[in-house]
Amino acid sequence: MKIKISNSEAGSFRKGFIPFIRHQASEIHEGGWPVLLRKARTFLMPLYRLLLSLLLLPFWPVVLIVRALRPFILIRFGPLRSKDIGHFAGNTELYLCRRDAGMDHQHAFDIFYHQQPVCNQQLKIMWERILHVSRLARPVDIVNRALPGGKKHVIPEPPRADFDIHGLLLRTPLHLSFTPEEERLGLEGLQAMGIPEGAPFVCFHARDSSYHDTTAPKRNWRHTDHRDSSIHNHVPAAEEMTRRGYFAVRMGAVVKEPLQTTNPMIIDYATKYHSDFMDIYLCARCYFYIGDQSGLDSVAVIFRKPVANVNLSQFQRAKTWNPDNLFITKKLWLREEHRFLTFREIFDWHLDDVQLASQYQQLAIEPVENTPEEIKALAMEMDERLKGTWQTTEEDKELQKRFWSIYKPNKLFHGKILAHIGAEFLRQNRELLNES
Repeated sequence: MKIKISNSEAGSFRKGFIPFIRHQASEIHEGGWPVLLRKARTFLMPLYRLLLSLLLLPFWPVVLIVRALRPFILIRFGPLRSKDIGHFAGNTELYLCRRDAGMDHQHAFDIFYHQQPVCNQQLKIMWERILHVSRLARPVDIVNRALPGGKKHVIPEPPRADFDIHGLLLRTPLHLSFTPEEERLGLEGLQAMGIPEGAPFVCFHARDSSYHDTTAPKRNWRHTDHRDSSIHNHVPAAEEMTRRGYFAVRMGAVVKEPLQTTNPMIIDYATKYHSDFMDIYLCARCYFYIGDQSGLDSVAVIFRKPVANVNLSQFQRAKTWNPDNLFITKKLWLREEHRFLTFREIFDWHLDDVQLASQYQQLAIEPVENTPEEIKALAMEMDERLKGTWQTTEEDKELQKRFWSIYKPNKLFHGKILAHIGAEFLRQNRELLNES
């Protein structure tokens, strides 16, 4: 049966000016005045920068000197996206990888400043050890952008700068490291949670609305609810990992509810032990990370840790650049027809990167979370793949081939596809691979 979507609804997902306007109007409708003011500031930014630069007259000579020095040294300025941990980690690491690979001006002298508020103080400390960061860079950057001819002095950031479309993470060394004192603090932190020195552990995480509702309470975050899921669906996977000899650490800075488990090897770090430092240390030292589509998994990524994403609602956001990465997606239930959309329908109707929960509501579609069994199966597959004991059957190869023949990779998110969608997930959901 063909999906029943009107021409007007289908048009809202096609690229162009009208979908852009509809997208903006929908976000404003959901978010109210805070979103309207934020968007107005974005569209009026050039004028805002010009007016602000007039208030920063003492920095005009600095900009002129910087430009005069360009024949001898190129000095550039730009922000670190410090407000969101995914961008703070991923964008910054890939900036350094691009420089290592000769994809950016290697001899430019780049000076950064932090966006406020900074989401994680430990990550801030570690980036400042290897980057030039100064508060004074911000007013200089504002003046430079406001004056004509300043583009060469702006640190460039490509679209989707936290997606490794060039496969750089596999061929460049990691850039962050812990000092001996930080290593000592990290080991003490593990022992305080009951994890002995040298014991392997995995990190797991479920995204919920609590973090953004707490850190940015004036904004309405309901437009991202389709990305949330229940932490309780992760418990069977955590139990299985403990049976295999791992500790399982529930991650999160601000979470909706505590874990319900009596297993001493499953640690509710988010509610009992959380700190900015251990957020980074745990992601850097885990065996692998399993969790929803959220910013924290980018910390594991930059430390070259394998990531298994579950409950992926934005299909294009799969981390496909690492052959050790796995993912499974939410399923989309068509209420009127009482069935799930196939992968073909999802991509044909441009539902592969839905950013607003209202887009699903308009089409009477309900995103359905992965089951505990699906998450557990993915964790087991990840463990066995990393140990080299995973057995891929001919059926698995055929199912993977069928999925990737349907998948339409957006070049902003993907280079060479190396990751896998969960094998058991495909086995149990073969109907999603149907052509209609």
